[in-house]
Amino acid sequence: MLQALLPLTNFTIEIFHFLGGIGLLSRDIYRELVGSKIYWRLLGEQIYQVGIRSAPLIVVTAVTIGAVMSLQFGLGLEKFGGKMYVPKLLAVTILREMGPMFTSLMLAARVGAGIASEIGSMVVTQQVDAIRALGTSPIRKIVIPRVLACLITLPILCAVTNVVANAGGLFIGAVELKLDPGFYLLKVLSTSSVGDYVSGFGKTFFFSLFISIPACYFGLNVKNGTKEVGIATTKAVVVSSILILIGDFFLSKLFWIVEKFL
Repeated sequence: MLQALLPLTNFTIEIFHFLGGIGLLSRDIYRELVGSKIYWRLLGEQIYQVGIRSAPLIVVTAVTIGAVMSLQFGLGLEKFGGKMYVPKLLAVTILREMGPMFTSLMLAARVGAGIASEIGSMVVTQQVDAIRALGTSPIRKIVIPRVLACLITLPILCAVTNVVANAGGLFIGAVELKLDPGFYLLKVLSTSSVGDYVSGFGKTFFFSLFISIPACYFGLNVKNGTKEVGIATTKAVVVSSILILIGDFFLSKLFWIVEKFL
């Protein structure tokens, strides 16, 4: 009986250890961000790595999402004579849910893995210890530029996804569903509200933290050589993706409550 409960106990301890580590790392990031200077050159490099180099992947993903959803909605609603509602459904779904969530998941897969492996390699090769020996904080020089880069670039990439995904839906709507492009665009613009956009856009700031902070945490906690770098990379992607999926529900509920009172 005790042996059967041992894996569950170890898993629970690991979760609490992770939550405590994330809390301490977040505290250190806040302290360093408030009381110290920002390395602007390093921040610029990370914005390029996180944002610009991720743009092609995000664009391809956005076009695919818009095209597939437009086709599926159209084929499904055509049976009930509701094909004309495709632009409305697609626009709201992309702006509120699919745009920010898929953008964040793609960024977690690419950037989260990159951050964890890069920092983990720095720990293994003792570059982090060298930074400490020179009297510089690794949090300030390594972690903060990556966290800020995610905070800056993910909302921008989400905005790109919203536009490109709706454009992909419009193309499929015109070619496959035989909807008039002008009618499609008019419905998208008239249906979409500021609340729809803000709801999805606001999630990306939380999702960026769900990606960058766990990735930095797992990278900094690599201890047993290069083998553990791969494990840390896998953990970073899995944990970030789970946090995004779970957080999406609670954030959707939160924004719905806020909109209800406003």
